[in-house]
Amino acid sequence: MLRWHTLATWFRRRYGVRVQKIPLDAGATCPNRDGTLSREGCLFCNDEGSGSGLGLRGLSLAAQWQRWHTKYTTTDPDRRFMAYLQSFSNTYGPVDRLRRLLTEIAALPGCMGVSVGTRPDCLDEDRVALLASVPLPEVWLELGLQSAHDATLRRIRRGHDAAASVRAVRMAAEAGLLVCGHLMAGLPGEDYAEFAASVEWAVSLPLAGLKLHNVYVPRGTGLAALLARGAYQPLARDEYVDWLCGVLPRIPARMVLHRIQADPAPGELEAPDWALDKRGII
Repeated sequence: MLRWHTLATWFRRRYGVRVQKIPLDAGATCPNRDGTLSREGCLFCNDEGSGSGLGLRGLSLAAQWQRWHTKYTTTDPDRRFMAYLQSFSNTYGPVDRLRRLLTEIAALPGCMGVSVGTRPDCLDEDRVALLASVPLPEVWLELGLQSAHDATLRRIRRGHDAAASVRAVRMAAEAGLLVCGHLMAGLPGEDYAEFAASVEWAVSLPLAGLKLHNVYVPRGTGLAALLARGAYQPLARDEYVDWLCGVLPRIPARMVLHRIQADPAPGELEAPDWALDKRGII
């Protein structure tokens, strides 16, 4: 029996059916990509911003939604759907852009919610207020916290510190948003004790959910360059499972575990091979 509170369970208790998140690429960018902070990106980030890349290929949000909606309803029509703005930093850029984006998403046929992925340093009171006003039953803000340790954040070229993460989580939670924090296990230079400390730090914040990711190496990234010259080695699967077994009991039942493993896109994985075996990890 699973001993943590999964997102699937959260949705079934709230709505009585399975809720499927549909990944949408809104053509966002990132201050760590456009030259505001850097043009290199975070050490682990690929050219599609850890998303589908469909927006970069010219597909509108409505077309992306319809594509995934048709795929999922063909196999299981008895489910509900919410939009997941996954690629890059979706609150970055003009406020009016975010307003148009959220209005378009709220009008998608059959959309009952939205989950917005972004960076802690791409939020302010105006953007948080916009997110809190979305007229949908389910609204989540997903924040890439990654680590509680400033030395690690510098090492992975993150471009913000842990204090920025704390400010963003608190601001969003105070506005009534459901906030999900992302943490990564196996970042360069971090051991289990540092990862466990990041989990303890995260559960002390007003988060409604957590995502735990094993670090994998996407092709063409700074992390891939480190791997190629022997300067980085990803965790073995048994190591990652041991790390999970160490931290899962520390996570309170009120906090929803959105996922406990990374999800490489087809063709992007450089290493380790076991990162593709999601079911095996669980």
